[in-house]
Amino acid sequence: MHRFIVRPLLVALCAGASAVQADEAVVKKGMEAFVGAPAVEVVKKTDYAGVYEVLLKSGELVYTNENVDFIIDGRIIDTKSRTDITETRLNQLSAIDFSTLALDQAIKQVRGDGARVIATFEDPNCGYCKRLGKELAQMDNVTIYTFLLPILSEDSTKKSHNIWCAEDQVKAWNDWILDGVVPKAAKCDTAAVEKNVAFAQSHRIKGTPTIFLADGRRLGGYLPLAQLEQALAEVPVK
Repeated sequence: MHRFIVRPLLVALCAGASAVQADEAVVKKGMEAFVGAPAVEVVKKTDYAGVYEVLLKSGELVYTNENVDFIIDGRIIDTKSRTDITETRLNQLSAIDFSTLALDQAIKQVRGDGARVIATFEDPNCGYCKRLGKELAQMDNVTIYTFLLPILSEDSTKKSHNIWCAEDQVKAWNDWILDGVVPKAAKCDTAAVEKNVAFAQSHRIKGTPTIFLADGRRLGGYLPLAQLEQALAEVPVK
């Protein structure tokens, strides 16, 4: 327990900030020495018992102490608020600037007034994407941008190309995702699909479905309708 004794508070705030930055640099150096590679993207001291969070370039979030005496690969739960701190931080770290999304590379659906906006990255053969589709079909007053992201198989790529090249993309997508109607063969310029794959790789989108809200928050995986509605209700109104 001696490793976690709280150090005396520094009088000067600027000196304190410098000390924290120095400690974080030491942790980064120690972690990369242990891994044997420049694998750390950023280190940040937490409010929990001298623990540091370490974001790896792989997108993983792990924890250690100042001397890198241990590495915790797990989640921190705040017992007072019952909040999953790790999940909250990962969502913050994986948020994007929504304006960077190339919306012309997505299938656009507008329901009702379309005031609320959501973007999804989906593989046509993803089971959870089909479940999400049934939830999204019940939503109103929403604009949905579906980015085709074939990552599961060659058939996923084939279906994505056929859906993208369909005369009615929305119908082809919904027919398949909701009713299992296989999209008809079609040909066109499918560069948009390949660009989606490249964007996903550069933004650590490794699974489908991945959802982004208009404020940039990332919601990984399938969510039932009630949780989707709650998440959208938390997006600031512009």
